[in-house]
Amino acid sequence: MDEKSFLPMECLDRLFNLARTPRSWLNRDVESSVLYQLYDLVKMGPTSANCQPARFTFLSHPVSKEKLRPALTDGNIDLALSAPVIVIVAYDPIFYEKLPILYPTVELRSWYAGDMPFAEETALRNSTLQGGYMIVAARSLGLDVAPLSGFDNTMVDRLFFEEQGWHSNFLICLGYGNKENIGERNERLAFEEACLML
Repeated sequence: MDEKSFLPMECLDRLFNLARTPRSWLNRDVESSVLYQLYDLVKMGPTSANCQPARFTFLSHPVSKEKLRPALTDGNIDLALSAPVIVIVAYDPIFYEKLPILYPTVELRSWYAGDMPFAEETALRNSTLQGGYMIVAARSLGLDVAPLSGFDNTMVDRLFFEEQGWHSNFLICLGYGNKENIGERNERLAFEEACLML
């Protein structure tokens, strides 16, 4: 591959090598225009048959964030509620109703509508992918990111999604991190520990 096609190292550093999960946030708002731009990047990431099951709820108002408090584990309360924005990454269990628009060349709706466990598995897997895209896209826009899984999914679904019927997957805190108290980076597994070459 032509090395000129690679992203510059400064971009890779921003997305991966130097990016860190913040432990606290600067007192700086995330503009709504940035959130629109963020979603416009996320929606372009690939999903199975372009199914796009993820649904994102952006909590930026103090009242909205406070509503989340009882669902958070104790260790996540301060980091989450102090973040300028908390994103609930969720999925629509009947995402397949959009497939005639999202994947019109083949009739795929019946694949999922007739097999709810398959639909649930597909929705969870692909919404997780889309949440991962959000992390990378947010970093590309200069935001810092703290993904969280310590919360009560059933409570979040009841508090936020009774009308929509969506199911929460995980949380992403967004903002501008305080770089002063990051600490040392934790270890990562070496290639030989995490990968097979077959």
